[in-house]
Amino acid sequence: MFSANVFDAKKHGLAEKWTSPRPPCERLQLPQASTPGSERPNILWITCEDMSPNLGCYGDQYARTPNLDRLAARGVRYTHAFSHAGVCAPSRSGLITGMYPTSLGSHHMRCAATLPEFVKCFPEYLREAGYFCTNQSKTDYNFPTPPEAWDVPGGAKAHWRNGKPGQPFFSVFNLTITHESRIRAKYEKLEHEPDAAVLPAWLPDTPLVRRDWARYHDLITQMDAQAGELLQQLEEDGLADETIVFFFSDHGVGLPRAKQWIYDAGTRVPLIIAFPEKYRHLAPAPPGSVVDRLVGFIDIGPSVLSLVGLEIPQHVQGVPFLGLKAGEPRKCLYGIRDRMDERYDMCRTVRDRRYKYHRHYFPCRPFAPWLDYMEKLATMQEWRRLDAEGSLSGAPAFFMQKSKPVEELYDIQADPDEQVNLAHLPEHRATLERMRAAHFAWARETLDVGVLPEQDMRDRARGSSEYEMARRGPEAFPFERILETAILSGDGAKAVPQLLDHTNDADAAVRFWAVIGLTNAACLDASKATLDEPAVEALRKTLADPSVEVRIAAAETLCRVGRGEEAVSALIEALGHESDWVRLESANALDRIGEKARPAVPAMKKAVEDQSRENLFVRWVLEHTLRRLGE
Repeated sequence: MFSANVFDAKKHGLAEKWTSPRPPCERLQLPQASTPGSERPNILWITCEDMSPNLGCYGDQYARTPNLDRLAARGVRYTHAFSHAGVCAPSRSGLITGMYPTSLGSHHMRCAATLPEFVKCFPEYLREAGYFCTNQSKTDYNFPTPPEAWDVPGGAKAHWRNGKPGQPFFSVFNLTITHESRIRAKYEKLEHEPDAAVLPAWLPDTPLVRRDWARYHDLITQMDAQAGELLQQLEEDGLADETIVFFFSDHGVGLPRAKQWIYDAGTRVPLIIAFPEKYRHLAPAPPGSVVDRLVGFIDIGPSVLSLVGLEIPQHVQGVPFLGLKAGEPRKCLYGIRDRMDERYDMCRTVRDRRYKYHRHYFPCRPFAPWLDYMEKLATMQEWRRLDAEGSLSGAPAFFMQKSKPVEELYDIQADPDEQVNLAHLPEHRATLERMRAAHFAWARETLDVGVLPEQDMRDRARGSSEYEMARRGPEAFPFERILETAILSGDGAKAVPQLLDHTNDADAAVRFWAVIGLTNAACLDASKATLDEPAVEALRKTLADPSVEVRIAAAETLCRVGRGEEAVSALIEALGHESDWVRLESANALDRIGEKARPAVPAMKKAVEDQSRENLFVRWVLEHTLRRLGE
């Protein structure tokens, strides 16, 4: 059983009790505000997809964005606006609720969390206040869209023009033309010259990559024209003087190491907000100003409520940065990366104004696993080719490593492309410890349910919601023990005695992280890739664990250390499990063990015969595995 004596909580920046103060980088208390006047502004959101701040007004001289540049000239431009995730659905989940997906259980890409009854999409509060709320053309929240969220949730009628005369509106127009899929779509010619492009340092520099970068900028120019049309419609309707306009992207550029990852390339977004003269008293600065306040996606919805004078519900985790209820500026922002389509991972970040900390909870899994959707990009194909040739260096080579460091630390001011990892340097130890502690405090404050395997989380929440399950207390969700073991799992070989003790814990998630820790202890040292006999015997015992996720993890570890004679059968058995997510865990484990998965070939071939949508991710992984095995 778990013993507090085997884990030094203070050493890892954790308090020893279940409850904790607010994270040291955070202040969530909101000031009291006076009652606003009766007049309320219209709110227009113009959003786009898969785009970093590559606009002329952000200093990108390669960009051609006249309409958005003009919007910035009459509005305010934020330089430190970030999504909490590098991919759309988890980003939108937090955007629409003002809450972290890792608190709601909506953190995995393409999942279906259950919201507690009291957690609302923030447009519901606007509708209750008399607003006409429309959304064209995307919800994609990782939970079913509540019917109360929108007057018109999509389609041609989702336009402010369909509201009642004089009715205030909140209208969202999502421009999809910059999406990743458009970069690889067929096109006749490029408007931007590839040879003139200035590539970010994290991309390999080849003609094909330059073509993708030029195509991306072509799409931005087309999106800018669409945004201009919407702004013109607002003028034509005589509503420009009554409407506050937001422009932002759902996350960073749709290229590898940006989209789906939580480097700044994947999470930093443009944010422009234009206030007409009538509502300029609500603006944080005069027209044309640049604002460097840290702004997170979960802050945007509460800020809209604040602008129109509505109360901020107590459960909301976002901090308004505008209006009468604006809170204190954030000192830190947080990022999450979990399952991305068919590949499981768990990475977390915390950044302040200068430093950025990354924590990798599965360091033995590669930075860039094969992701079927992203592999269709020429840039990803080039990256793979150059890696196979041994031609990469610097950040592009680091990204293609087969394992990850447990921690990364970057000086963002000196190194905005996050190329030089400072985590191992003694002179940065104090900063590392401070940022690490901020991450752990945030995880505890928000009760990060990402520490649970996906199906385990859904099972624990059955009949309720993931958010409420996490708050029923240690019997339902012993978060402290689970997090402690997850942290311990990154401590390598020195943690093996404690990890062996945790393989006997009463909670399945504690046992899961104990096994992951044994994997890390063996596989982070490529020259060793083995475990002592007591650890091997503990893993063999764990092959009979009541939890299928624990059995899968143990089987993978045994295979990776060359002791998997009887372990592959556990993966084959899990491949037939009724849960899509358990089958996906098993498929990923088989893919990672490579040639040692060959006894499972018949089972894998049978599994890919299932052409259902529910089996899509499993099929993608196994088809990749079978190709690697020449089957």
